[in-house]
Amino acid sequence: MAYELPPHHSLESFPGLSGLQVDAGGVSFSGVTGGSGPAVLLLHGYPQTYLAWRYIAPQLARSFTVVAPDLPGYGDSKTGADTPRWTKRRVAGALTSMMKQLGHAEFAVVGHDRGARAGYRLALDHRDHVTHYASLAVVPTLDAWDAANMRFGLANFHWFLLAQPFDLPERLLSADPDAFIDAALARMAGGIDHIDTVALSAYRRAFRNPSVRRAMCEDYRAAAHEDLAHDTADRAAGTMLNCPVLALWPDSFGGEHSPLDIWRRWASNVSGKALRAGHLLPEECPGEVTAELLAFLGGR
Repeated sequence: MAYELPPHHSLESFPGLSGLQVDAGGVSFSGVTGGSGPAVLLLHGYPQTYLAWRYIAPQLARSFTVVAPDLPGYGDSKTGADTPRWTKRRVAGALTSMMKQLGHAEFAVVGHDRGARAGYRLALDHRDHVTHYASLAVVPTLDAWDAANMRFGLANFHWFLLAQPFDLPERLLSADPDAFIDAALARMAGGIDHIDTVALSAYRRAFRNPSVRRAMCEDYRAAAHEDLAHDTADRAAGTMLNCPVLALWPDSFGGEHSPLDIWRRWASNVSGKALRAGHLLPEECPGEVTAELLAFLGGR
């Protein structure tokens, strides 16, 4: 199911990998895949595309079969019926269908930011398919909302803006998409100059698409409603992740509780550490992230 990427993409950022186009679970998934060995699903975050894995995917592909799609509605992954909303549960189901269609009955999941939220929902709802789960830069949605305060709100105002009812945020974002995404990336990376021009161009191009901005808003609306309800139900039922969990986070994390302590509420086998970087771990410190993932996943 490899194909040639559209002209605005370049496989030069992913040596040894091929373009990916798979229709599964109501989504036409776009991205890259390649390598050999056990499968690893890489899920990017907001406001990015699969290109966020350009430094890490080729390294992992030496030991694993890497699959790095755009999340549903993000980048070039087109969704069909958009009702009901694309909750993390629905996204997880579509991702599982995609991996099955690619021939991967079991796979590890590595997620950053929004991808990590879809990732742990996938590991909870489809536990027989997930061998390992790694979370980069986030704690579960329920715990994030529980810890929300003024400091959180000022640093993460988009959680509240993008979650507003349709179509207020969509109208506001349409006024100057480039300015908004540049500000978001600059805040995450400690400056827009820290994002290379290839990635910045790709992220801007995607964000200029009204359907992509709508998908991002729906993503955050789901986090404030359905995703939160699903997490709350799992917490009440004592549902736990049954696979090993790796948590990596920026050393600037200022929460009252360590991400390790938080993830240990959700899994019994948890390891991890803080890294000297900002929020965009896969792009700011890819060497350290890759080393930690290889040790966790058992790769060379």
